[in-house]
Amino acid sequence: MLLKFEKRPEASELMRYISPLLSIVMTLACGFILFGLLGKDPIQAFEIFFINPLKTSYGISELFLKATPLILIATGLSIGFRANVWNIGAEGQFILGAIAATGVAIHFDYHPKILLLTEMAIAGMLGGMLWAGITAYLRTRFNTNEILVSLMLVYVAQYLAEWFVHGPWKDPDGFGFPQTVLFSETALLPTLFDGLRVNLSLLFTLFFLVVAYFFIFKSFTGFKMLVSGYAKAAARYAGFSINSSIWLGLLVGGALAGIAGMTDVSGPAGQLTAHISNGYGFAAIIVAYVGRLHPVGIFFSGLLMALLYLGGEQAQHYLNLPSSIGRVFQGMLLFFLLGLDILVQYRLRYIGLTKKEA
Repeated sequence: MLLKFEKRPEASELMRYISPLLSIVMTLACGFILFGLLGKDPIQAFEIFFINPLKTSYGISELFLKATPLILIATGLSIGFRANVWNIGAEGQFILGAIAATGVAIHFDYHPKILLLTEMAIAGMLGGMLWAGITAYLRTRFNTNEILVSLMLVYVAQYLAEWFVHGPWKDPDGFGFPQTVLFSETALLPTLFDGLRVNLSLLFTLFFLVVAYFFIFKSFTGFKMLVSGYAKAAARYAGFSINSSIWLGLLVGGALAGIAGMTDVSGPAGQLTAHISNGYGFAAIIVAYVGRLHPVGIFFSGLLMALLYLGGEQAQHYLNLPSSIGRVFQGMLLFFLLGLDILVQYRLRYIGLTKKEA
């Protein structure tokens, strides 16, 4: 019996949506084996990793708190990805948004709460757009590779954040730790429920998901970006600007990543530190693709990715495993998704052996 891949006459829409589900199942199956190889009871480990974080209202609130920046960033990235604009540097744009929002929080904390939070959100958005704009300029002016440029700018952003918290913004009463002063109450996002940490950023996220849906599927600009990404010759013939799509895809991704950075420093963090990002910018790429670049899919894949973060923390506490076990699950999920995506364009075909071959 022989099996071979055969190109489909056209891409399978069914497999486009089934492959993420299959990748989740395969990730869980491999996770079951992984826990066994680590000497843990797989059933108990699965309960601790996937069920424990959801047993209480506090755990559920933490799930949405973790998912918020992931969904925000992935939503922005999905708009660019649909136009074949590969913004891989959302991590840096997240950090720049956090830096810009921190500057406002520190220097304008005498402003009323509503005004200050609005200023911080605008600063975060502009910070992310500025960082993404560097990539957009180099891409459209010198035809540089946006993947490499946006990725390298991540490390520049990290060093820039470290300079601020070791230098001009360092907390004089922070016992030498690289961090800014704690934000005043007026610079913190209000929580939605008493005793829980989930805050107003969740409503921001839902709002941007709705806006993204209408932009992608109901606007002419969204259609132009799609055509510009997948049929450049047709786009040029129709008079669509390829460069405009590149700028828009990168700036939107940078804006939402920057706002995510603002919600992080003004939410659970309450200050800027040298390690402000928890890898959200990179994890959001997986969120976008597991969600099939669709706002609804991104919402649910963001919750799944947040659960992997929380599960890693639970595994560290109860199973004496490193919290990075969550990143192992993230990597497996991406690996299986990329592998199964071949079935969108190809199908397995059985080839019987001839008598001579047998």
